[in-house]
Amino acid sequence: MTQARSRLRALCGAGALVTALLAGLTTAQTAPAAAALATPAATNGQLKVCGTKLCNRYGKPVQLRGMSSHGTQWYSQCLTSGSLDTLAKDWNADVLRVSTYVQEGGYETDPRKYTDLAHSLIEKATARGMYVIVDWHMLDPGDPHANLSRAKAFFTEIAQRHGSKTNLLYEIANEPSGVSWSRIKSYAEQLIPVIRAKDAETPVLVGTRAWSSFGVSEGSSESEVVNNPVRASNIMYTFHFYAYSHRDEYLNTLSRAADKLPVFVTEFGTQNYAGEGSNDFTMSQRYLDLMAAKKISWVNWNFSDDHRTGAVFKSGTCAAGGPWAGTASLKPAGVWVRDRIRTPDNFPTG
Repeated sequence: MTQARSRLRALCGAGALVTALLAGLTTAQTAPAAAALATPAATNGQLKVCGTKLCNRYGKPVQLRGMSSHGTQWYSQCLTSGSLDTLAKDWNADVLRVSTYVQEGGYETDPRKYTDLAHSLIEKATARGMYVIVDWHMLDPGDPHANLSRAKAFFTEIAQRHGSKTNLLYEIANEPSGVSWSRIKSYAEQLIPVIRAKDAETPVLVGTRAWSSFGVSEGSSESEVVNNPVRASNIMYTFHFYAYSHRDEYLNTLSRAADKLPVFVTEFGTQNYAGEGSNDFTMSQRYLDLMAAKKISWVNWNFSDDHRTGAVFKSGTCAAGGPWAGTASLKPAGVWVRDRIRTPDNFPTG
């Protein structure tokens, strides 16, 4: 705005007419536009994969930090206008992961209901300037092919309606398990073209073997993906960890993988692999330091008031409608991760 005013003065002189015009450009009028431009999605625009990094519209590597919902069939009451305002404005989150479970009372029981709920949450996050990971939360059965036809229907509709948006990422298989990497790769190579027919630009996030551990939890390593990558462009591979359970072997796998592949940590917790028990903030910080150093984007599990220690809100918070902002309603894990999202530069990075 300062440059615009200077140019106007230079072109027109400093007469009364120009002075009056400039005076009309009040702070009240310009503040909303400035606030909108300051959001993560408005600032960075359409994301794309460049080499091993996630990059913004200018080709600059970015690191997104944010939260995952719990299953929307159980905890949609935790995703209100008030709670999402808090996530965007109090936590300063870049991204919300919307987890649409396929089984466990989710999508397969009522595809229309849960697709519409995903639509609604995408719109709410978009209105608040956040990125959205559309998470196809297949978990059990662990073979993603079991839900391929459902995934095609779901992502066709999501991509058709939201493909023109510049703030999305599609996560097509939450945590494959009990199947080979080649089986997961086959699934991805059948589903990605279906998405691309409706949306050519949004990055696609591909789950990896053994609960998105690059195979470590089933005795393998990232080499199977490095040596046999998915035949598609503008994709990333997902990695999940729970710091109390997943120690140096997992941390080192993430480090090696990120040097050769584009990686997005779409789920992590400070507790054990079930999101329960004690928090290991020291090990968690080691992961966060690594991810900051290598610009690996991350999302914490989870933005709900589930009874487990991994849910950020104290039990009963969602039913009561908050309070959402500040730390009074947060469990220890919630306080910790909120601090890391709000002020990441205040914490060690290596």
